[in-house]
Amino acid sequence: MQISNDDYLQYKPLLFSLGYRMLGSVAEAEDLVQDTFLKAYQVNDEKIENKKAYLCKMMTNRCLDLLKSARHRREQYIGPWNPEPLLLENDPSEVIIQKEGLSFAFLRMMEHLSPDERVVLLFKEVYGFSYKEIAIILEKKEEACRKLFSRAKQKMSQIEGESLNYETNASIVYRFIHAFQTQNITALFEIIHENVTLYSDGGGKVNAAIRPIVSLSNVLSLLYGVVKKAPNDFFFEVKNINGQPAIVNHMNNKVQSVISFYIKQDQIQEIYISMNPDKLNF
Repeated sequence: MQISNDDYLQYKPLLFSLGYRMLGSVAEAEDLVQDTFLKAYQVNDEKIENKKAYLCKMMTNRCLDLLKSARHRREQYIGPWNPEPLLLENDPSEVIIQKEGLSFAFLRMMEHLSPDERVVLLFKEVYGFSYKEIAIILEKKEEACRKLFSRAKQKMSQIEGESLNYETNASIVYRFIHAFQTQNITALFEIIHENVTLYSDGGGKVNAAIRPIVSLSNVLSLLYGVVKKAPNDFFFEVKNINGQPAIVNHMNNKVQSVISFYIKQDQIQEIYISMNPDKLNF
């Protein structure tokens, strides 16, 4: 049974969404999808009974290999690391399967998981695979996969309760924008948690805070300072980034940054500013 062009069209979104969630990188996920299919086209094996599982295993192995080398690059990364923003307004069906496991908060927490824990968590919680299917992909026993899932869930418990309702979150983002523009401190305290943390990702390519900024007063001071230095052609839009409303800032005729949010109990708990130009290719 061979992999066909129809299989490519059918399973490409699944493999991309898996790769992006594993790596937090659009470019790396796209490269591994292409590599997976190039290798799969060359295989003529009658033992391939389940193409979906076969392709998922190939893609997973490539992600695991890359993670081992990527972990070293993360250690050398300058300042906080944020996942590459994924714009979903063009044709979401081409790049994503569902919104679960896609938010900035989720992907940043994934960095605290081992590669195998990432695989089990995604396949079990996001894609609904059984432990038997996951065990085949990882070539481990089912019981080992159960333990990996339990550990992963425990590590990810910090973001339990995150709101993924786009309309509700958009309302909060627009309230934040209005309160920020009018310098309505009372409204900002209602919308933003007093211990909010801001993660600014410049990757050493542009000026950005190299440590997380903690507390509402410190975060607002930084944001107001940035706005004061904005050029005359500055403008922003609210876009669907990673399945959630985010602020896309434009300066000097290009995307300058993306501001994403972790919202829980109708309050902004964390703010992520992505400024690394390598991650703003849209």
